[in-house]
Amino acid sequence: MHVVSPELNEYMLGLLPARDAVRKELEEYARERNFPIVGPLVGNFFAQIAALIGARRIMELGSGFGYSALWFADALPEGGEIICTDGDGANRERAEEAFRRAGVADRIRFHTGDALTLFAGIEGDFDLIFCDIDKHGYPDAFHAAWPRLRPGGVLLFDNALWSGRMLEGDESPDTRGVVELNRLAFSTPQCRASLVPIRDGLLLCTHQSG
Repeated sequence: MHVVSPELNEYMLGLLPARDAVRKELEEYARERNFPIVGPLVGNFFAQIAALIGARRIMELGSGFGYSALWFADALPEGGEIICTDGDGANRERAEEAFRRAGVADRIRFHTGDALTLFAGIEGDFDLIFCDIDKHGYPDAFHAAWPRLRPGGVLLFDNALWSGRMLEGDESPDTRGVVELNRLAFSTPQCRASLVPIRDGLLLCTHQSG
């Protein structure tokens, strides 16, 4: 099931400014290997959200080879930082090469290992947390991330509409994880949640103070 029709998706893509060479190469690399990345429409949205809240400290749970981090880096102010995580050392190497070429390596740290385990060992709160780990782990990720978000901060999850699998009777662990994540977000006190129908759906949670 398409969250957005291919025709509308192509229309929206056509409105975006041309991407730089580094991002284009990562997009082509992902296409050739069928590697899931958020893509330019979501990346552009990420940069806008980060800029709107003035995010200075950003955490990524599941970074792949750094595509989304490049978009967040567009909005990062002087002295800000992005912390990336991924279980594959080869992804880290490719990401760090891309960060160097894009001129943002000095503001991004990349850790290799299990995202939630790494996250537990990193101190402090965050302005923005983005999660794109295995979907069966989404509820655990929400429980770990929500208390670490500063008031007014934003928590983002990719694949929150999961190509409509929850409407098709799919009872796999990943689909159950997405369903439970969305339930948690919309029922947690002080969490204002929205599902944004871009690509495969984004869950956007804002931490309401008071």
